[in-house]
Amino acid sequence: MSANVQGVSRDSMEYGVVIVGGGPAGLSAAIRLKQWARDKDVDVSVCVLEKGSEIGAHILSGAVMDPRALGELIPDWKELGAPLNVSVTEDRFLFLSETGARAVPMWALPANFKNRGNYIVSLGNVTRRLGEQAEALGVEIFAGFPAAELLWNEDGSVRGVATGDMGLGKDGEPPGNFQGGMSLHAKYTLFCEGARGHLGQELRERFNLSQNSDPQVYGLGIKEMWEIDPAKHQPGLVIHTAGWPLDCDTYGGSFLYHFGNNQVMVGFVVGLGVTDRRYGAIPGSAYWRHPMIGA
Repeated sequence: MSANVQGVSRDSMEYGVVIVGGGPAGLSAAIRLKQWARDKDVDVSVCVLEKGSEIGAHILSGAVMDPRALGELIPDWKELGAPLNVSVTEDRFLFLSETGARAVPMWALPANFKNRGNYIVSLGNVTRRLGEQAEALGVEIFAGFPAAELLWNEDGSVRGVATGDMGLGKDGEPPGNFQGGMSLHAKYTLFCEGARGHLGQELRERFNLSQNSDPQVYGLGIKEMWEIDPAKHQPGLVIHTAGWPLDCDTYGGSFLYHFGNNQVMVGFVVGLGVTDRRYGAIPGSAYWRHPMIGA
């Protein structure tokens, strides 16, 4: 079936559920829906739209993961070979000065800094495996198709989404290689776009979803993967830092996760609301040479 939007033919497809975003949240929702349909012996068609060229392409990989939710979703994840291979062996929290560091005792920290029982993972690999599990259950995944626009029913409820048109010329007109987007209609549409998806922003404004809510806190960050001297590598070591090069009024810090194969995931995050221009998402080279970071 096709619809005509501003003179352009747009194919439409009908699903029981359309999920916008092929990250851990969207794929977990798709898997659970298909598990429920299987257990109830009903047919529910589920589609996942992912803007990246493949599942996992837009995931900021390198994370410490609590496996409890995965165990509830896929109880036999170990037998299936899920890529959770490096368990956390030690936590450290350091307060940095320009030339050194002071360790903060773990008893003084909240529970979210205590990671025994968790795993250091490549979140991109975990997401790709979730995508494989979803497809095995019959979920249709469209990678490389970002959701560009909301579609509405006459009563004001969400009807679905449309993917973006491809191949428009500089004048906004469709040349010979133009490919119109698809209209995806569903009884239910789930939005799993991440921290600040553009469709989510439109929904928040239309339905006043931010009323009586605290403002969201955003951050900018950079992450690198280092290969280090095997003598200095401690698989399973998790280090978080606060302090230098940030001042006490600036939200942010860094992390070092000792992964497998002599690799360390090193990241630095600063709050998006930072007002001091000395700070940014990418710290100066002095940070990487700090004796507790680059040694």
